[in-house]
Amino acid sequence: MNAAPPLVLTFAANDPSGGGGMSADLLTLAALGCHALPVITALTVQDSAGLQEFQPVDPEWLHDQARYVLEDAEVDAIKVGMVGSVEGLTVLAEIAADYPDVPLILDPVMPRGHGDDMAADEYIAALRELLVPHSLIVTPNQHEARLLASDDADEQEDLPLDAAANRIIQLGCEYVLITGAQAQTPKINNALFSQNGRMRTDSWDRLPGRFHGAGATLAAAIAGALANGVELGQAVRDAQEYTWQTLKHAFRPGMGQMLPDRMFWARSHDEDAKE
Repeated sequence: MNAAPPLVLTFAANDPSGGGGMSADLLTLAALGCHALPVITALTVQDSAGLQEFQPVDPEWLHDQARYVLEDAEVDAIKVGMVGSVEGLTVLAEIAADYPDVPLILDPVMPRGHGDDMAADEYIAALRELLVPHSLIVTPNQHEARLLASDDADEQEDLPLDAAANRIIQLGCEYVLITGAQAQTPKINNALFSQNGRMRTDSWDRLPGRFHGAGATLAAAIAGALANGVELGQAVRDAQEYTWQTLKHAFRPGMGQMLPDRMFWARSHDEDAKE
């Protein structure tokens, strides 16, 4: 019998476009040699242009999906994306508390569904209080980092990223990776923070176009690298390199945004053939 590959328990919503959510996690983890254990947190109505509606999974179903898997197999990492409800966050916090030695990677997704504001104060407060303290690393973009760090709308706009990261770490996580795709800069600058402050900044060439699923890809890639036994600092660097390559080879299947090609390495590309 063959040995099992690294196992990653992933919590995410189903994205019918295949751009983000569970599709992003499954493809990324498979590309990195891991076996994903998928727990659906919500159903969504969305396409490559964006999210329209979402329906969170019943908390008992969320609980049972995860508990049955965890009682059956020993997982190497846990990755959390969109959860969909405060009740769901409560379930995940209880699970994380029971498995403190398993690294948890939190992508603090705060999507705004049609008619519902997922970035409501109650949901953000639950992320802060329930999941951030159980996370090894949190991977917000700049907007999400400021929302997690402050509940004062006036302060959020101008809050320095170093200060935001420090506040998030004070909530109980060990590391924060703040991504810079939103900033109007020639290069994308992603900053990794620990309890000792800014560890380093990694810069990447800004690629043309808009992408759906880059954040999920990055967080899943960190989870995959950690599950493979890579040290955190190198895992973060490797995950950024992988994500940038998926964006470099992105494709546009519909009328909306570009989707990362997580299996770029398995395909023949014109530029690769010329080399």
